[in-house]
Amino acid sequence: MSFLKPERTIFNQEHISFREAVRDFLLGVAVPRAAEWKAQGIIDRSFWQSAAAQGLVGFEAPKEYGGLGINDFRFNAILNEEVVYSGIGTDAFALTNDMVGPYLFNLTSDDQKARWLPGVTSGNLIPAIAMSEPGAGSDLRGIKSVAKWDGTRYLVSGSKTFITSGIQADLVVVAARVDRTDFDGIGLFVIEWGMEGFTKGNKMAKVGRLAQDTAELFFNEVSVPENYVLGDPDAGLRLMMSNLPRERLSIAVMALANAEHTLQFTVDYALEREAFGQRIGSFQANRFSIAEMATEIRVGRAYIDQCLVRENTGQLTAAEAAGAKFWATELEWRVVDQCLQLYGGYGYMEEYEISTRWRDARVQRIYGGTTEIMKEIVGRSLGL
Repeated sequence: MSFLKPERTIFNQEHISFREAVRDFLLGVAVPRAAEWKAQGIIDRSFWQSAAAQGLVGFEAPKEYGGLGINDFRFNAILNEEVVYSGIGTDAFALTNDMVGPYLFNLTSDDQKARWLPGVTSGNLIPAIAMSEPGAGSDLRGIKSVAKWDGTRYLVSGSKTFITSGIQADLVVVAARVDRTDFDGIGLFVIEWGMEGFTKGNKMAKVGRLAQDTAELFFNEVSVPENYVLGDPDAGLRLMMSNLPRERLSIAVMALANAEHTLQFTVDYALEREAFGQRIGSFQANRFSIAEMATEIRVGRAYIDQCLVRENTGQLTAAEAAGAKFWATELEWRVVDQCLQLYGGYGYMEEYEISTRWRDARVQRIYGGTTEIMKEIVGRSLGL
């Protein structure tokens, strides 16, 4: 153990074995293809199916639908950390297991589970969730997409943007405002690729996270049967708000893992690189900077691990998750930016890993709710 990576007491031997298996799988199957995926802007479906065969996709789903029936967020955290350490540049695991998964695992009827979960857990159905719109990002109450009830079905119209896995998505959980006389609110509708009126825009060109496909989605009076609604047709906002703490904790886990990993290989660089006849890590300014970052990461690790325990016991609050999300992602950005500075000009070169880490980190302070929105949530929880 080191100061930067202290012993973590929240895991048992089963978790440790799981981590080793995940690491071996990613190193053997994913890492050799990471550069190819980043160049093409998308990860092959065959990898997703291979990951599912290893039990890494939808493992929270009941066993009868192909899952493992595991309801322990520590496994999710381990998988997310190892994906970050590997550097393959995808959010798809966190998206499926932590963000879309709870909607499909917990809000579906038995018929809906039988329809969708076997495909998800086998890697044959790639899911996505569509909340953000061109005019409504963090403000979910500003959603303009509409689901109009015609007496027998819903006709969903609108557009969504910044949708992770949008290009490959086979089914999308779509948030839309319900237009129905006996309901008034936002509903969650499962729309399958191939339904008439559902189209996808081009793969969006992003600053970072180049292996992860992101797209705009368009819905033009897509006919959605009533049994494709998740939960009550007007309870979507409440359901989304109840799932957001878990999503934000997932982002915090990945952010802290990236800060930790980036600082570790930067320390290695600082021990080797010389300037003015001495290692750059031996300059007091650099040594102090690294010491501060290592300490902040260790402080963050204690808080995030506490949040993981509270998530497992159903005690994690929206404010705690919001605090974890903004603390970890702001820390991640400070760390990767300062680490790039320690590399000097080489840090700006594509051949060095730090450049990718720096580029990929920037969005973390935006998606899942911006830092400013997270601070608003924490502030309101204090009665302010």
